[in-house]
Amino acid sequence: MTKGKNDVLQGTLALLVLKTLQHGQMHGYGITLRIQQVSNDFLRVEEGSLYPALHRMEQDGWIAAEWGVTENNRRARYYRLTAAGRKQLAEEEKNWADLTRAVAAVLQLA
Repeated sequence: MTKGKNDVLQGTLALLVLKTLQHGQMHGYGITLRIQQVSNDFLRVEEGSLYPALHRMEQDGWIAAEWGVTENNRRARYYRLTAAGRKQLAEEEKNWADLTRAVAAVLQLA
């Protein structure tokens, strides 16, 4: 059975969210839109995946949240990267680089 795009995304969601928040605070829907836009519509983060991940990252101290008002005058939680989150982002980026190098090495053998 092959994995769909969403299955692959699940394993990289923390990395994508932390990287997105590196550029400034955003509400959840803004995070999903930014990831979708930057990936040229290849990656789509579903609410059912995003909000539990944001909650976990907040519990781990990687992000902080506060209530604010959106551009459309709606209340939303805005998320921002913490110092621990910046450290975790560096670790996630290193792990991703290691993984992609290893996969590339295996693919070159085939």
